[in-house]
Amino acid sequence: MSVPPSQTRFLDHANDVLSRDPRVVGVAAGGSLLAGTMDEFSDLDLVIAIEPAAFDAVLAERVAIARGLGDLLAAFTGEHVGEPRLLICLYAPELLHVDLKFVALPDVAARVEDPALLWEREGRVKAALTGTARFPEPHLQWIEDRFWIWVHYGAGKIARGELFEALDFLGFLRGQVLGPLALVSVGARPMGVRKIEQHAPELARALEATVASYSRASLFAALRAAIALYRSLRAPRLGEIGGNARAEAAAVGYLDALEARFGIAPATRS
Repeated sequence: MSVPPSQTRFLDHANDVLSRDPRVVGVAAGGSLLAGTMDEFSDLDLVIAIEPAAFDAVLAERVAIARGLGDLLAAFTGEHVGEPRLLICLYAPELLHVDLKFVALPDVAARVEDPALLWEREGRVKAALTGTARFPEPHLQWIEDRFWIWVHYGAGKIARGELFEALDFLGFLRGQVLGPLALVSVGARPMGVRKIEQHAPELARALEATVASYSRASLFAALRAAIALYRSLRAPRLGEIGGNARAEAAAVGYLDALEARFGIAPATRS
């Protein structure tokens, strides 16, 4: 496992500090360190296992604990990603992003990956890692039930002239639908559009067509490309879901009509 010097220095110091806190049972790492793909731009994703009786106290002190691990510039908690136990940190002097996830020891069993143990007390973290790690995959039926409503929404925003809203909407489709489905199709972890250029270069090139500039014509074309890519990603698994042909036809027909209203020639449509 190759870890760049700045991350190595942080880990060595953090492990030394945390190992001296009797409330900490062990530290494990996930993300790119676990995958062996770290580079100078990589974050550190650390899971800090805590004695259950001390968990509330540690959580209340987590910023102070983080400050003790290095020159902490800023930190905030992870409610925006549904994980309030997470503390997202930026350290100086080398501007290192570190995610510190504080977890009561029994709760380490609920995980999306099997982390790399950096150190532990008496094998207790390893013993607590029962069951199987499960990374959440995109639910195709959930997506299909929503996709054509989203298409109608996006087409309406473009037609109304809310172009920034439409640009954000296309980013949402890439991150929540197209990227995850593309990554799953090549056996990669479906983390939005993370590293899609490396894992699925051909699909990444297809995804380029969904990136619009600030104009109605470009946005309509990008939405059309998003539909085409979704259909191609859905096709191999179409038998697994119940489609809604009426909603699909209606949403695409609505897009056709709006393009015609604004003079988007049929020849430019995908």
